Order: sequence, then structure tokens, then C-alpha cells
Amino acid sequence: MREIIKAGTVLFKEGTALPHGFTFESESFSPGCRAIKGLDGYAIKRKMPELGWTFFFIAGESRASAIGSQGQETVRRATKKILAGLKSEKSNSLEITGVVFKAFFGMPCARVSFHLRSLQKGMFLSGNGDSHAWKEATFVAA
Repeated sequence: MREIIKAGTVLFKEGTALPHGFTFESESFSPGCRAIKGLDGYAIKRKMPELGWTFFFIAGESRASAIGSQGQETVRRATKKILAGLKSEKSNSLEITGVVFKAFFGMPCARVSFHLRSLQKGMFLSGNGDSHAWKEATFVAA
């Protein structure tokens, strides 16, 4: 069954280095990206210090919208717009911070808000250079 995209959902780039002993279930969300099952950003962040890793929260909330009925398919389309526009070298993941259904000129749409996150060893944020798949994209305004 597909993971429901909601506030707290975390998406990781395929191939992201993970600390030894940190396991979770995930499913493919889109090419190059996996959705984490059963853990939100807060749960991941709590677990990292004991493993010597940090799950950074990168300031600055962004969002994307997709037109469609109030349902997960519309939320998934908005989230895929987000993934298509990512360009950060310092980010290997993102956390959905809000999903809101609204009307835009009378048409139903979903607005998905997110923060970039980065999981890495140590306590200092550094671009690790392995983000070439996301580096080539341009940000899509919604």
C-alpha cells in the first residue's frame, strides 16, 4: 500500500548514506526518491545523536500546489513538483510540513509545504557532492 503523504512525511534521495543500525521501511515514491514508512522527521531527529549523526533542518519553508480533487493523487502531484525543482547540494531529504486543500479560482487544489532536511554524520552541515540528481533541476514556483 502506498504511504500517505501528510505533515511529517519524510522523503530521502535514493542512495543516501545511513548510519549503521538505523533501519526503517520505505517505498519508492518517484525515480530517485523514497518515502519513509512509520517515522516522521521528529522521530528520525531524536534517534540520530545516539548514532553520531545529525538530521539537519534547513530553514525556509517552501510549497507547491497541484490542481485536482481533495485526495492523495493531487498531493502526490504537488510533491512530485517539489522533487522536480530541488536544487540544494546540502540536502538529501525533505519533510512535508503541511498539506492543505483549497480552491483556486473555483478549482480545487492541494498545497504542500515542506522544509529541506539533510541526514549526515557529524554536527556540521556540509554539502557532500553526491546530489547531482537534484543539483541539475531548477526550482518550480507554484
